[in-house]
Amino acid sequence: MTVMKEQPNRRFLSARRLTLLGSVALLGSAMLLGGPSGYGQLSAPAFAATATSQSQQGPAGFADLIAKVKPAVISVRVKVDQTADADNAPEMNEELPPSMNGTPFEKFFRQYGDNAPRGGMQRHQMVTGVGSGFFISADGYAVTNNHVVDHAKSVEITTDDGKTYTAKVIGTDAKTDLALIKVDGKNDFAYANFSTATPRVGDWVVAVGNPYGLGGTVTAGIISAEGRDIGSGPYDNYIQIDAPINKGNSGGPTFDTSGNVIGVNTAIYSPSGGSVGIGFDIPAATAKAVVAQLKEHGSVTRAYIGVQVQPVTAGIAESLGLKKAEGALVDEAQSDTPAAKAGIQPGDVITALNGKPVKGSRELAREISTMGPGSTVKLDVLRKGESKTFDVTLATMPNHKEANAGNHDEGSAATPHLGLSVAPAGEVAGAGGQGVVVTNVDPDGPAAEHGFQSGDVILSVGGKSVSNVTELRKALSDAKSEGKHQVLMQVKTADNTHFVAMPIG
Repeated sequence: MTVMKEQPNRRFLSARRLTLLGSVALLGSAMLLGGPSGYGQLSAPAFAATATSQSQQGPAGFADLIAKVKPAVISVRVKVDQTADADNAPEMNEELPPSMNGTPFEKFFRQYGDNAPRGGMQRHQMVTGVGSGFFISADGYAVTNNHVVDHAKSVEITTDDGKTYTAKVIGTDAKTDLALIKVDGKNDFAYANFSTATPRVGDWVVAVGNPYGLGGTVTAGIISAEGRDIGSGPYDNYIQIDAPINKGNSGGPTFDTSGNVIGVNTAIYSPSGGSVGIGFDIPAATAKAVVAQLKEHGSVTRAYIGVQVQPVTAGIAESLGLKKAEGALVDEAQSDTPAAKAGIQPGDVITALNGKPVKGSRELAREISTMGPGSTVKLDVLRKGESKTFDVTLATMPNHKEANAGNHDEGSAATPHLGLSVAPAGEVAGAGGQGVVVTNVDPDGPAAEHGFQSGDVILSVGGKSVSNVTELRKALSDAKSEGKHQVLMQVKTADNTHFVAMPIG
């Protein structure tokens, strides 16, 4: 997969407001529930008969649909061994604070307050969490969220008819928050099918799940948006729905009006922790591909090409002479990777993958990750205004590799003054022999606004390598004489190499 640098400033949602619906809370020795409902397609042939006209005009009601899909939806209960630090327990014989009288904490304090182990010892408690899921085959394979079954010591599912079964975890994928579980001993479970149609904004959807442990709850709404990046992982591509989903719905399905699963409920945006009509589903296409690998291998293998990329901002597009701010700008082609072997270089803009335009760096990462290691792809690249095509043979992504989306603030103030001092890298200990080292940054200047810090190394300006102040000034002068308002700088920091579009007046 491509490696992209994180964009913390442009994440769609703040981490504090984004709730994974499968969270587990502990109150004394009691526990609280988890996550959103999942997805799946129903096996019953009757689904195909559910109105074509309904999908076009909207159903008068959902009762017939629910009667067919609900048997495939399950409640998932897990037990997790939670280790608590006894140093934080109340002191022996400590009096119960008056504010705790009559509250649930009173029972907890009475139970543990006088008996808690001391001296940094740890105690183990079994915490129960509740989520949702759905069967995808008659022989007991079911889908839920990774965060619902993560670290589970035991998994138990309850079907719509109230029967309870023990399940085992077949495989999980943290990057897409999906898990595959299996119930043995039966071959006649009702199940759901993944939709093969492309979901459309405005289509009716129905979510079924286990909110707050209530079980078998149905909510309805529409698809509000597609392709949402909520900052939860490198392959974010969520469907946004307004059908209410809450804690306990994690892993449950969202159905279209034909009874097919269009997505797996995973997260909500909420200031309060409850539904405000903004929920996020893993698309059926993603879930289907991941589940297939989990079923066959127990894990997911992804391909990568070995580049660090960042989005093409308006400033970068202008500095490169691009008509649109699209594509993925290569910051670094890592050594001994498919990209480097194929000839990809820093400063290249990847504009198409197998003939399909690349809109941005995250899209490139997602597309590559769905392909098999060993396959060959064609990358269309723009290099210094010239179009080139490279054949790249994908490799297996190492376990430590992860895609990150970069955000390099481009600023808005146009000024001929950069607000920094530099020295040749060869004259600064530990800076290496290439480029010029930033020795001082004016806190009120444009360089500071664009994230420059002392110790950064400027490797090139406008595609031209620089090794001293004279070359740096000439590169800036050449860019201005060409009528450019911004110039692209390749910058090496302690962590990585990236590009910054600097205004030059």
